[in-house]
Amino acid sequence: QVQPVESGGGSVQAGGSLRLSCAASAYTYKTNCMGWFRQAPGTEREGVAALCTGGSNTYYADSVKGRFTISQDSANYTVYLRMNSLKPEDTAMYYCAAGPSYGFWLYWGHGTQVTVSS
Repeated sequence: QVQPVESGGGSVQAGGSLRLSCAASAYTYKTNCMGWFRQAPGTEREGVAALCTGGSNTYYADSVKGRFTISQDSANYTVYLRMNSLKPEDTAMYYCAAGPSYGFWLYWGHGTQVTVSS
């Protein structure tokens, strides 16, 4: 199983929080980088957050800085996305991906839906 599996999506009101999980196999996790992306209907997929090289390097989109936190559980090959102060514009399908570097993603999950109501 090389495809990551996302979970934790749901419906919340604006201002609420969710934590997404991405479970990967050892093989997938050790590709070096894990990232979260999202896509709302009618829009292009955008990068939300990513971490590489053991979590020492992280990336956040400007739109989520200060609200979202990416973290990892290396022992269980799992990456999390903690999302606080959610806004209606955060509504999207959220995908997890794995790859050797930022911008080079090899393995994608099927996604988990996040819906934020005002």
